Amino acid sequence: MKYNFLGNTGLLVSELCFGTMTFGGKGYWENIGKIQQQGVNELMQVVIDSGINFIDTANIYSYGESETLLGQSIIDLGLNRNELVIATKVRGPMSDKPNDVGLSRYHIFNSVDDSLKRLQMDHVDILYVHGADLRTSVEETMRALNDIVITGKVRYIACCNWPAWMVMKAQGIAEKYGWNKFIGLQYFYSLSGRDIEREILPLAADQNLAVFPWSPLAGGFLSGKYSRDGDKAGARRDAFDFPPINKEKSYDIIDVITAVGEQHGVSAAQVALAWVRLQKDITSTIIGAKNVEQLKDNLQSTTIELSADELKKIDEVSALEKEYPQWMVERQGTGR
Repeated sequence: MKYNFLGNTGLLVSELCFGTMTFGGKGYWENIGKIQQQGVNELMQVVIDSGINFIDTANIYSYGESETLLGQSIIDLGLNRNELVIATKVRGPMSDKPNDVGLSRYHIFNSVDDSLKRLQMDHVDILYVHGADLRTSVEETMRALNDIVITGKVRYIACCNWPAWMVMKAQGIAEKYGWNKFIGLQYFYSLSGRDIEREILPLAADQNLAVFPWSPLAGGFLSGKYSRDGDKAGARRDAFDFPPINKEKSYDIIDVITAVGEQHGVSAAQVALAWVRLQKDITSTIIGAKNVEQLKDNLQSTTIELSADELKKIDEVSALEKEYPQWMVERQGTGR
């Protein structure tokens, strides 16, 4: 397992991050995974044995169950907390109460305390804002995040799913007041969803922000189970269609990565994960798993090196269409 610096923090994280969305299985997350404590412990042992030191959860995953199961697993397995980088999130509704949602100072402070109780920890290493809260000012959110870092309950703050302009506004506000800034960005990035190449990845490169792709297999669509003729497991992905993707284009992608995988003797999923890992400025790719076999298959993706010709073929079938003003910037940038 390789380790990469997290932006300019000096902190090293594994090139793969283990996501725990499959833990618990309450409510909306029942469609994603229903793993309980014994299964969680088995997965976490494989994770640690592989060299992964970066674990991603969120308060909203199964309404706190994911955090609870993760925290107990660390205790059950006797893991050294100081050798792990634990990330959680705040933003989503945790109940039907009016203030149990969003990015207000009130909710951020309450949510962090609740997360720490469930995790059985005195701090988390990274706290993400899990999405935009358009009813709370960015300034209030950034001040609250700065202050929660000062308490020692959070080491670093990061951002997930915000538009690029809002990220830069937040960074500018933090710079103005001398507050803690975002150190990283967690966004959907896969061969079926390369949208962040337009604005988010250039922003990250310019500001030296770490990038953590989520759903690199596009919700499992690039796992190799799906084809135009139907999926091998007998159940259509339409039952849980997230994140939204262009399926016809994705079938073309699957054809290419399946062929590349056959040349390497590996699965299409491993090729898709390897492609994300090999992209410039990617810090740590978030993988999840419903069982040990799936997890071990994903872990093998770190051993794959794709040739220039293979990368070209994959890039061509998955490339974004040029949008304005990107194509104009490129056109006018020639000769400079």
